[in-house]
Parts: sequence; structure tokens; C-alpha cells
Amino acid sequence: MPERQFASRQERSSPAPSGFRAAKRGIALAAAAAILFGQAAPALAQQGKLPVLRDAETEELLRDYTRPILKAAGLAQQNIEVVIINSREFNAFVADGRRIFINYGALYDSTTPNQIIGVLAHETGHIAGGHLARIREQLASAQTAAIIAMILGAAALGAGAASGSQNIGQAAPGIIMGPQEVIRRTLLSYVRGQEEAADRAAVTFLNATGQSSRGMIETFARFAQQQLFIAQQVDPYLLSHPTATNRIAQLETLAQASPHYDKKDSPELQFRHDMMRAKIAGYFEKPDALARRYAPSNNSLPAQYARAMSNYRWSNVGAAIRQVDALIAAQPNNPYFHELKGQILLESGRAREAIPPLRKAVELSKGTPLIRMMLGQALVQGGGKEDAEEAIRELRFALQREPNVSFGHRTLAIAYARAGDRANADLSAAYAAFNDADFKAAKTLATRAQNSFKVGTPGWLRADDILKFEVPKIKQGQR
Repeated sequence: MPERQFASRQERSSPAPSGFRAAKRGIALAAAAAILFGQAAPALAQQGKLPVLRDAETEELLRDYTRPILKAAGLAQQNIEVVIINSREFNAFVADGRRIFINYGALYDSTTPNQIIGVLAHETGHIAGGHLARIREQLASAQTAAIIAMILGAAALGAGAASGSQNIGQAAPGIIMGPQEVIRRTLLSYVRGQEEAADRAAVTFLNATGQSSRGMIETFARFAQQQLFIAQQVDPYLLSHPTATNRIAQLETLAQASPHYDKKDSPELQFRHDMMRAKIAGYFEKPDALARRYAPSNNSLPAQYARAMSNYRWSNVGAAIRQVDALIAAQPNNPYFHELKGQILLESGRAREAIPPLRKAVELSKGTPLIRMMLGQALVQGGGKEDAEEAIRELRFALQREPNVSFGHRTLAIAYARAGDRANADLSAAYAAFNDADFKAAKTLATRAQNSFKVGTPGWLRADDILKFEVPKIKQGQR
């Protein structure tokens, strides 16, 4: 699916050296060390696959949640972004120093903004504490120690064999694996210490921003309930996190000492959170489950939003349009209602009709890139040659802020082709292929584009950047 509301896509590598390919390696390390808010590394992260969800409204809300936390942590200038993962589990994690990953399940299950803000504050604690870099050092040390342990174990086996010991065969696994088990437990103990440090840092950030830590305690209480059935069967020294009950015990005194502990989220922020959850419910829940969550008698705006999203999702276009029109009548300056109407019309084959509501959404959102890309798509699909210039303008503005969105580059390529600009069409197609990690196609298209530009012009130089890019070689055993 294109980059639209809750559009799921597979993340690809980007032109920047610190792009997502490098992040995948960081994710593998984070999974090994379990630098997560929850209790287990996501299976998709371990496999190097992270299906990402994009939604302008949800991303804007998460930016508002994180902005004061990042400022309190001294990270306001680091351009840290929050990325939504297509997973129903309640979890969040960091994989590098510039992104916080959070599952949509955490957003969906959280009942207050404060609960999610606590999660984001914890992950910010990992970034501010440089925990990932330290974990890499610990992993490197552990690998070295493991090699030494294996050599010593092998030497012990050799000495036993030379002395004619009768029990050496039975003892061999213990001789070799024993040191590795000690190393594993030492590493996990180190990670648990980092989790506790991130928890304490989160409370510090929340206090500095005048927010409550109650949401963190409520989240740990959720985990504690989930752990009740396995607590007696798990060795606590083999966990990557302190148990939820221990985390609550350690944090409660610290959190309750804050003058902000009983402070509640503002009604406006709670409403935005409720609308975000309603949007997720409408998109992911089946109609019968949604009806149980939002009874037909429930006429609140979140309930109406959920039903409009559900009807769009299940292709009941007429009902969806009527419901969105009612939402627009209730809140005419809400950009995301206009966006949803434009998206419904666009995806139902009425691209020309989608242009006015999408223009309005761009205006009200002050040019949100994802909405501008959708407007560009509507102009390309529903307009003529005369609309190509507007599409090019909207898409270029959007891609300046979101340069690694393949769909945007592909749409821009079509717009340039409609306008008769073959050189820029090829260049945009090359960038789309590059962001999809199809480097062979990217270089072929970049060569064709470069041949159409004058040497030294901006287009020629951008094509040259792709042609000079060297595909990273992945070492054996590296994801």
C-alpha cells in the first residue's frame, strides 16, 4: 500500500549512511540484548523485518508526546523520531540513537496519554544513557570471553584425554558450556541494570516536564498481571528485564514522591488520544468486534470516527463518506477528517473528487508531508497535464521533509513524465528504486537520467550520488 493512513510498508535502506540498513543491524543487537520496554524482542525485529505503519495524525500526536521529554533529556536537537510498528503486542524498543519504535498495540491498549508518554520516556532514557553503545561493548566483550572460554574448555578436554580420564566425555558439554552460561547471565544482569536506569531516567524526565509517572506504574501493573502464570517457572536471572512487580516496587516510592504524581492529562490531549485509538480500532478491528467496543448508541466523536474508518476499511464507501461528512460538520478545521474523505474518494476511483478535500487537509495541517503526497497522487491520477505542475510542487515539498518515501518518488516520476520532463522522471524513479534497495535498477535509471542532464547541474549531481553509492557488503553471519 502507498504511504497513507495506516498504510503498511516494508522499511528499506535509505541513501544516508545511518539509514535503515544500519538500523537493522542495531535492531539485531537490541534484540539480542533486549533493549525493550516489554519482555521479549519482537520476532520481526530478530528476522530483520519491520513492517512500518504511517499515519499523519498519529505521528503528530507522538511528536507532541515526545517533544517535552526529549527537551528534558537534552535531545531536542537530535531529530529523534517515533516509528510505529505493525504489531498487536504492547511493546516499544530502541535500535539506534535516533528512533524509538513502538507497536500499534501499545497505542491501542493504552487508555491515557500518560501511559504512552511513560513508555516513550523510558525509551528516551535508553538513548540519553547511551545504552545501545554500551551493550555493543558488552556484546563484544562477551564474544571475546566466549572464545577464550571455548579455547580453555578445549584445552581441558585435551589434557583430560592425555591423562586417560574415563569421565571426560560426560563432562565435555559442561566444560565448554559452563563459561558461556556465566557470560550470558552476566550480560543479562547488565541489561537489567540498564532497564532500571532507564526507568529512573524516565521519572526524572517526567518530573522535569511537570507530568505524572503514574502511567508507567499502570503499564508495569499490566505486565505484572500477564506474568502471574509464568512467574513461578522462570529463573529471574535469565530475564532481560526486572520482573514487573520488582519494577513497580522500585519505582513507586520515587514516582509517588513527585508533586505531579496525581496530575492528569489535559482533556484536549485525552481527546486526541481517544481519537487515535478509535482510528486504530476502526482500521484493525472487524466490524462485529468494533460494534462491541463502540456500541451503536455511542455517538461520541471517537465512536463516529471508528465507524467511519471501519466502513472505509471494509469498502462501504457510501456510509464512510456520510460519516466523514458528519465529522467535518462537527469539526470543520480538523485536517484529518478532510484527509480521510480524500483518501476514501481516491481509493474508490474518484481521484478528481479527492483533490478538494486533500487540498483542504494540506492547508489545515500546514503542509504535512504524507498528506501532500496523497494530494500529489490525486492530482496525478485525477488531473490532466495542467495538474502535473501542482503535483510536482506538492510532491517536491513533501519529499524535502520525507526524502526516503519510495511511493512519493514514484508518484513524482509519473508527474514529471506527464509534464514531459523525462530526465527528472528517470531521476525520481531512480530514487524510488534506491529506497526500495533495488540498487541495480536505481543505477540504470540514474545513468539514463544523468545522460539527459548537463554536466554539473543539480540533477546531474543527484544522479551521480546514486551512481557512486557502493552497496554495503554484509559480513557472514550479519543480518
